[in-house]
Amino acid sequence: MAELLDLPEVLIIQPPPPFTSFESDFTQKFNILRAWESPLPLDQFLTTHAQSVQALLCHVFTLVNADLLRQLPALKLVVSVSTGANHVDKAECRRRGIAVTNAGNAYSEDIADMAVGLFIDVNRRISAADWYVRRGLWSSKGDYPLGSKIGGKRVGIVGLGNIGYEVAKRLEGFRCKISYNSRSERPSLSYPFYSNVCELAANSDALIICCALTDQTRHMINKEVLSALGKDGVVVNIGRGAVIDEKELVECLVNGEIRGAGLDVFENEPHIPKELVAMDNVVLSPHKAPHTLESYKRGSEVMIANLEAFFSNKPLVTPVMD
Repeated sequence: MAELLDLPEVLIIQPPPPFTSFESDFTQKFNILRAWESPLPLDQFLTTHAQSVQALLCHVFTLVNADLLRQLPALKLVVSVSTGANHVDKAECRRRGIAVTNAGNAYSEDIADMAVGLFIDVNRRISAADWYVRRGLWSSKGDYPLGSKIGGKRVGIVGLGNIGYEVAKRLEGFRCKISYNSRSERPSLSYPFYSNVCELAANSDALIICCALTDQTRHMINKEVLSALGKDGVVVNIGRGAVIDEKELVECLVNGEIRGAGLDVFENEPHIPKELVAMDNVVLSPHKAPHTLESYKRGSEVMIANLEAFFSNKPLVTPVMD
C-alpha cells in the first residue's frame, strides 16, 4: 500500500456521516485531513494546509462560503456527500474555478421510499395509532379514528427530478394519479405538468416536496399553496425544510386548513416547532430519508469515483449543474 504522504490529500472539516466503509475505502485511497480531530483552531489548521489542499469533502453542516474558500487558495474540488448542494456557494466556486460534485442518484430510491412511507403513515395514521395502542387507549377508549385510503389519491409532486420520479413510480402501484411541478416540463412523461405550484395544489389531494432549495423555491409552499390544497390535503416534505414556509404550515395545521403532514426536513434543524411535535396528524422524522446502510455504501462509491476522477484529470462523475 502506498505511504500515507504519497496519497492525494482530501480535507474534511466536520465528522462525516457514518459511512459503512469510510475507514477501509477512503483512507486506503486518500490522505484524509481530519480538521475536527486537530488540537489547532480551524483557522490555523486551514492555514497549515492551505497551499496543498485541492479537494474538500463536506456534508450539509459544512458551510462552503466565500470566507472558507478564501482560506483554501489551492482548492479545486468540493465533493458534497448529499444530493443537494445548497450549503455550497456555487457562484463563488465557479468564480474561483472550483468544481462541485454531489451524490448523484445514490440516495434517490431510499428517499423515495421514505416519501411514500410518510405519505402512507399520515393518511393511515400508523404512528398515531401505534401511540394509541402503546398507551392502553384501545382497551379504555375503543377503536381508533379512521384513516384515509391511499389508492386513487391525486398526488402532486413538486420537483420531478430523480427522486420525484422514483416517488411517482412507487405511487403508480397504488393507482395514484400523478401530476407535477418542476423547473421545466418533461415531455417524455405522461404525467400532467403544472407550471404554477398553486394550481398543482388545487388539483391534488397531497403534495410531495422533492425539489432542491434555491432562491426560487424558498418558501414556495406558502399560505396560498396550502390553502389551495385544502382542508383534506396532506403535505410530505423530503426535500429541504425551507421550501415550505414552516410558520404558515404550522398555522394551517393548527387551524385545520390542511389535514396532515409528513416531514423529514425542517427550516431550523434540529429545532422543530413545538406545535408540530404536539400534533398526532403530523409524522416527524429526523432528516433520515437518505440514510440506509445501502445508500451510505453507494454514496461512498460515488464520492470516491469523483475524487479519483479529479486526481486522475478525468471527467467528474456527478458534477453539479446550475
